Amino acid sequence: MKKIDILNSNKVFVIAEAGVNHNGDMSLAKKLIYAAKEAGADAVKFQNFKASRVISTFAKKAEYQKNHTNDSESQLDLVSKLELKDDDYAILQDYAKKLGILFLSTPKDIPSAELLEKINMPIYKIGSSEINNFEFLHYISKTNKPIILSTGMCVLSEVEAAINVIKNSSNSPISILHCVSQYPSPIDQVNLNSMLTMKKAFRLPVGYSDHTIGSEVVLAAVALGARIIEKHFTIDKSLQGPDHKVSMDLPEMKSMILSIRKVESCLGDGIKQPADCEINNVMLLRRSLVFAKNFQKGHVLEDFDMTIKRPGNGLEPKFKNKIIGNVLSEDVIMDEPINWNHFL
Repeated sequence: MKKIDILNSNKVFVIAEAGVNHNGDMSLAKKLIYAAKEAGADAVKFQNFKASRVISTFAKKAEYQKNHTNDSESQLDLVSKLELKDDDYAILQDYAKKLGILFLSTPKDIPSAELLEKINMPIYKIGSSEINNFEFLHYISKTNKPIILSTGMCVLSEVEAAINVIKNSSNSPISILHCVSQYPSPIDQVNLNSMLTMKKAFRLPVGYSDHTIGSEVVLAAVALGARIIEKHFTIDKSLQGPDHKVSMDLPEMKSMILSIRKVESCLGDGIKQPADCEINNVMLLRRSLVFAKNFQKGHVLEDFDMTIKRPGNGLEPKFKNKIIGNVLSEDVIMDEPINWNHFL
């Protein structure tokens, strides 16, 4: 499959975040890949981990996890059920390749990243929870592959510190995702302008990882200049699991991506000039100086001898004061556009 350069493409790079919505089931994982391709996403992304390596027995479930899962189980119990086998990632990558969609996965620790290196993961997405895990950041950066750094729960100095770790370790291209690590995120707390703050501060490509309900915030992010969009999705919101109910289904994801393409197509190159479609209207809709009535050769033109009307094929109105007092070189009629050749 053709390599995608997310940092130099003019197209918004859309990641369909399958995450753990496979529920540990390879059949469901493949259906998610197929659905992501059907929706028009550029990449489908999973997560790889061993729960016991990254979650202690004392870790409590987040509020959103409590809302959609069994109250009696711990976070470790919950997440343990959402693991895939190590060999599964190569199988899923091959399946995605056959469908023509890029396969990605977010590693949660160094052994997970080592697994992805074995299958030649082309791009590394680093989740918000790992932004202060410098040993992990150092390892990922040593791969010298593009890095997408998510920044949920962070202040600017923490983002800067993570970027410095990466830059001091390698020449990996970096892009930054603004994110609010709450599921779902309240729209009035999204603060999309912080995406622009990071773009200005670090002069790196920016994007947005969305956890709101719907697509409005995503489209706003694209309009503000997001080059990468990540959005959770599922094939069935009624499935058991922590993320299904706050994820987009296939029709919603497809509609969002079509809308993204429309928004990016309307942004243009930023050069202020007439669009191709309006060139012919310049002459038709603009106005120019015309004679207010019939005049004979030799008439000295005064202010009230002219008016301003469509079309725009005569002298522009800004020249009015310059032609007052000029003598006509020929007879003219009312509404005739005024041109320089009318004067002696």
